[in-house]
Amino acid sequence: MNSFSDFFWLLLWAFVFTCYLIVLFQVFGDLFRDRDLSGWWKAVWIMFLIIAPFLSVLIYVIARGTGMAERRQESLGGGRRDEEVYVPPPVMKIDNPAGQIATAQQLLDSGTISQTEFDQLKQKALG
Repeated sequence: MNSFSDFFWLLLWAFVFTCYLIVLFQVFGDLFRDRDLSGWWKAVWIMFLIIAPFLSVLIYVIARGTGMAERRQESLGGGRRDEEVYVPPPVMKIDNPAGQIATAQQLLDSGTISQTEFDQLKQKALG
C-alpha cells in the first residue's frame, strides 16, 4: 500500500465484501426458513449460490425479496398486534393495613376474589 488511494480502495472493497456476506447469510437463512420451497429447489438455489454467487444473490433478492421479509417476521414471532399482547395490571403495594383492606374490599366487590379470600387478606393485613 503505497498511497492513500490504495488504502481507500482496500477499505471500499472490504466494505462491499462484508455487505455481500451479510446478504448471502440472509439468503441462506431464508432458504432454510421457507416451508413452501421443496428440498430440491433449495438444493438448486444453493448450487447457484456456490457457482455464481453475486448474480444468484441478486436474482434471489429480486425474485423472492418480499417473501424474505414475511418469513423473517414470522420467525421472529411477528404477526401479533399490540392489542393481542397481554399486559398485566399494575401491582399496588400498600403498606398500611387500612389500604390493604380497602383494596381487598374492592376486589371482593368486583368479584375478583371470594369472601374466604377476602377474610384471609383481612387477617393478614391486621396480623
